[in-house]
Amino acid sequence: MVSLNVPAVQEALRAEGLDGWLLYDFPGSNPIEARIAETLGEGKMTTRRWFYLIPAAGEPRALVHAIERHNLDGLPGPKTVYAGREQLEAGLATLVSGLRRVAMEYSPKCAIPYISRVDAGTVELVRQHGVEVRSSGDLVQRFEARWDQAALATHRRASEALYRIKDRAFEAIAERSRRGTRTNEYEIQQLMTGWFRDEGLVSDAPPVVAAQENAGNPHYLPTAQQNRNIGPEELVLLDLWGKLTTPGAVYADITWVGFTGSRVPDDIAGAFSAVCAARDRAVSLVREAARAGQEVRGWQVDRAAREVLQEQGYAAHILHRTGHSLGTEVHGNGVHMDDFESHDDRRLLSGSGFTVEPGLYYETFGVRTEVNVFVGDREAELTGPAQTKITELT
Repeated sequence: MVSLNVPAVQEALRAEGLDGWLLYDFPGSNPIEARIAETLGEGKMTTRRWFYLIPAAGEPRALVHAIERHNLDGLPGPKTVYAGREQLEAGLATLVSGLRRVAMEYSPKCAIPYISRVDAGTVELVRQHGVEVRSSGDLVQRFEARWDQAALATHRRASEALYRIKDRAFEAIAERSRRGTRTNEYEIQQLMTGWFRDEGLVSDAPPVVAAQENAGNPHYLPTAQQNRNIGPEELVLLDLWGKLTTPGAVYADITWVGFTGSRVPDDIAGAFSAVCAARDRAVSLVREAARAGQEVRGWQVDRAAREVLQEQGYAAHILHRTGHSLGTEVHGNGVHMDDFESHDDRRLLSGSGFTVEPGLYYETFGVRTEVNVFVGDREAELTGPAQTKITELT
């Protein structure tokens, strides 16, 4: 939340039937709200608790510590200063006086841990004043995770670059396979890292290059010390994500699968066909809902994909959710496609971008297909091609 548009927040609060959004941070406990302090209080030390209330109507107001009374100076509204804990509790009582329902970074039963940032004790402090605490999940993504046209443009450019890097990596593997030249996962990864620099992309980690059994580990990363050769008649999974260096740029994130032979084994081909069908079912759900102007939530998208895999007998080989939010971080603060690891009941809002990436994992191999989806007004689109069959690297 780089800038706080109070009128827009208040309009959203009224639409949600909420009396206010109570922002809170104890340094390091709430990274969502900490970004407000970092942005508006650059160069200032923040070591004490602060609260900032945006009411559905009226002027916002803050509660800050006496030794950090200048924190939140960049936000509109008056401030109350406290020192001891008695003053803190009295100040909080005044802050929420007359309110019935407020949003905080809270998720009932921690169903969405990405949102559940306010500790249980602080929620109790608020509740003791007769205030009901609701989740701010949809508010957070409305003001943190939606892309404007400039952000979408950076995503498209990053996506195009990732597909070029993927193609070059597969061609490098195929060429070495044709020549009978030995190569390993780490060598291909390092080639890709160089191509990231050439394309002007940055990332929080190098790309995944995983051959055969290593592809059965969704978060495998080769290193100089730990990698394997890529041999003939083997599956190779590439997972790569990156963004431009432009301020405010958002990530793209794709996964493709290749095979260093001319005939993919039936078990691998069958598993890959299943994840493609699961991906397509999930994307169709989002597209149909967008066209109809209907509400769809993250857990519904995940369930749609997993039902395909379960119907085909693959339930035991599902290890993760169907997808995640994309933003200025590769795992953004918007809705995740998840009814497996958590129950994400946030809505897919116009302007949101996310991955759809069902996978199946075995001791001897793993397959995954990953595409990026952007939801606009009455439409949802893939921002890059979807893999329909395993690429032959011969």
